[in-house]
Amino acid sequence: MTHHFKRIFPVYFLLLLFISGNIKAQTGPQSPAAYLGYELGEHFTPHHRVLGYFKHVAEASPLVSYQKYGATNEGRELGIVKVTSEGNQNRLEQIRTDNLKRTGLMDGESQGNVAVVWLSYNVHGNEASSSEAAMKTLYALVNSDRGDTKPWLENTVVIMDPMINPDGRDRYVHWYKETVGNQFNAHGNAREHHEPWPGGRTNHYYFDLNRDWAWLTQKESRARLAVYQRWMPQIHVDFHEQGYNSPYYFAPAAKPFHNAITDWQRQFQYTIGKNHARYFDKNNWLYFTREVFDLFYPSYGDTYPIFNGAIGMTYEQGGSGYAGLGIIKAEGDTLSLRDRLIHHYTTGLSTIEVASKNAGKLLDEFTAYFKSAREKPGGKYQSFVLENDGSRNLQALLNLLDRQQIRYGALDENERYRGFSYRGGEETDVDLNEDDIVVSLDQPKSVLARVLFEPRPELTDSLTYDITAWALPYAYGVEAYALEDEIAMRSAPQMTTEGLNEISGKPYAYLADWSDFSDVKFLAALLQHDITVRRASGSFAVDNRDYSAGTLIITANGNESKGADFYSEVEHIADTHGQRLYPASTGFVTSGADFGSDNVSLIDKPRVALLSGEGTYSGNVGEIWHFFDQQIEYPVTLIDTDYFADVNLADFDVFILPSGSYSSVINDERLKEIQSWIRAGGTLIAVQSANDFLAGKEGFSLKKKSEEEPEETPNPNDQLRTYDQRQRERAPEFNPGSIFKINMDNTHPLAYGYGDMYFSLKLGADAYAYLEDDWNVGVTKTNAHQSGFAGYKAKQKLENSLTFGVQNMGSGRVVYMVDNPLFRAFWYNGKLLFGNAVFMVGQ
Repeated sequence: MTHHFKRIFPVYFLLLLFISGNIKAQTGPQSPAAYLGYELGEHFTPHHRVLGYFKHVAEASPLVSYQKYGATNEGRELGIVKVTSEGNQNRLEQIRTDNLKRTGLMDGESQGNVAVVWLSYNVHGNEASSSEAAMKTLYALVNSDRGDTKPWLENTVVIMDPMINPDGRDRYVHWYKETVGNQFNAHGNAREHHEPWPGGRTNHYYFDLNRDWAWLTQKESRARLAVYQRWMPQIHVDFHEQGYNSPYYFAPAAKPFHNAITDWQRQFQYTIGKNHARYFDKNNWLYFTREVFDLFYPSYGDTYPIFNGAIGMTYEQGGSGYAGLGIIKAEGDTLSLRDRLIHHYTTGLSTIEVASKNAGKLLDEFTAYFKSAREKPGGKYQSFVLENDGSRNLQALLNLLDRQQIRYGALDENERYRGFSYRGGEETDVDLNEDDIVVSLDQPKSVLARVLFEPRPELTDSLTYDITAWALPYAYGVEAYALEDEIAMRSAPQMTTEGLNEISGKPYAYLADWSDFSDVKFLAALLQHDITVRRASGSFAVDNRDYSAGTLIITANGNESKGADFYSEVEHIADTHGQRLYPASTGFVTSGADFGSDNVSLIDKPRVALLSGEGTYSGNVGEIWHFFDQQIEYPVTLIDTDYFADVNLADFDVFILPSGSYSSVINDERLKEIQSWIRAGGTLIAVQSANDFLAGKEGFSLKKKSEEEPEETPNPNDQLRTYDQRQRERAPEFNPGSIFKINMDNTHPLAYGYGDMYFSLKLGADAYAYLEDDWNVGVTKTNAHQSGFAGYKAKQKLENSLTFGVQNMGSGRVVYMVDNPLFRAFWYNGKLLFGNAVFMVGQ
């Protein structure tokens, strides 16, 4: 009897497993409410539970597969789901590769007929309704009780990223949960509607991830784009929130459109928008289109996909972090979280519906887009040539092109062309070298390449949402030429650091050029390893080689504590940072100052502090924090404004005032204490609007530039106003972000490593007079405007004004940085300037 039971038990056990598996398959995934234990809209759901639900659905439904694609700075997982029919799930890789073949990024002929829709949620962490909507949308796609969504998945793959910015979202959600009572308070004065600094919009380093698609400065962006480019969807939607009194916004977008956007892309936005309107009309929901949100700046979640062949769109629900679980609107109604998520849920499903019904047309037009982009690229210029000077600025630019899958090569031979010089700002004859780098528009990513390289983007309307100039040669400080000729490319020469520093013997000193941002990282590493470093205050020559001011001089003298390891340690750090060292056999130079001269200064290891908190602009705080923490790996102490008055500045050598409003943060007494600290040898760095706070204050030489009279007496008839043009009245004074040519005094430590010219991204029209008795290191002169929109009054005001200056104050100094050289971390050529302010000025 016992023996018989042992024989049949495995059979019963397997049968039980089979039955339970069938029950699981039949029941399918739980609804969000069943999984979470509350109805969507009753609470904000933290990241781990949102992601947990997406994983649960993937485990329970044959229509869904989950993929982890990265992690945030705080270690939170980033993931997507791919939702499609069971048959399509079994051939996802074929669908993916078929799609890439349409673009030309993969060789071969596409045989597929499945469209790809990508829905991105919660890029701004405190615009939190969209991740709640994502769960409802996912369940609607897999719920077997619904008959309408199942057919859509037969010819559509829906990729859903439930949370682009988990760190920002959890910052908001955890704060809100700590702040709200058992019942939410819909009154706008309630504390739950007033987020503390820095708010939940941004990521860990306070970067706006919706401005980083093209630049890829943040790890979340790099991880996301890597998987995005493996799919290249036909439609991409970015879900957002706006002011809580605003109704819902969806496509079509507002002008200005970048002229690289095709008629088809515009038309299909209308097709989708009309379908949304059908549902909103049915429910009597208010909405608007063709206003505010334009398609010009290339690094948004709507424009970037457009320049990669997709129908890119932003959907904006009223609410944002101010709304909480519910807020009383101006009209008296209460806007609830449930209202907000339902609207996003509706447009999400509507988008998928339109994509499915038009899948064939979408695929045909997508294929035609890339064929046309390669064979008949638009725009004036067909090729962009980068001078190959071997610089690491150039290498950094090429690294970005690699991440963006923009192809480049080298010229076939030396040749003369006619082209636009970025540096000169005009058409000129140019002799190109066969090793110069060519970006030809004869490639799949031609539209994106054109948009990122065009020297002067054509703006059809001055009322735009963001900066209007960004050309990569300006941002990276690389001389380049835009050519109307199509130039054939051969394989680009490889830049390698292998065997860079195979130095024999023990030189008297190691010398390292100071010419780009990589040198800042190298210096920071040396100082972190407690290696004594000096720098040249002027040019010099030794051992038949010329060196510029700022050159790093690393001698055994002063590094005796390192013993015999000194040489190997310096060379190892240099190799790690791709830094070429030049051995000097002697400190007796051919020209310039000998290494023991007072003109060769010791670089002290500065103790750096950065003001943060209420009153400071969190974006700029994040840019500076990220610069130290992630880019050069050098310590910086963040000090919050709420206890700054009690901080002893004598503990620091460099103090950074980021852009902000300081009238209620730094009173007169504290400002005098800061001045005393400067006079004792401290370096104060003021960035952007922090200069407005210092301008005109006693003891500071910075002054606002006086307003100039108009050159001509205006015609009285021109001053007659019409109400519908009221938004354009400020256009002449408006500068949303354009590029200006800055003349540099590169004999000053603040400008070490630069030539006599620097291209700066100016945001706004605040203008400051030249310093009377101090150092005007970077200034604009006449005709300084180079690229992007700036009103004629703004241009006039900004001419002959200070951009970068240094004031001596006792034994210390003040560095005025009117422009932000670290803007969004993508203005690569400005990073050396900021490094100079920290490490070179004041040594």
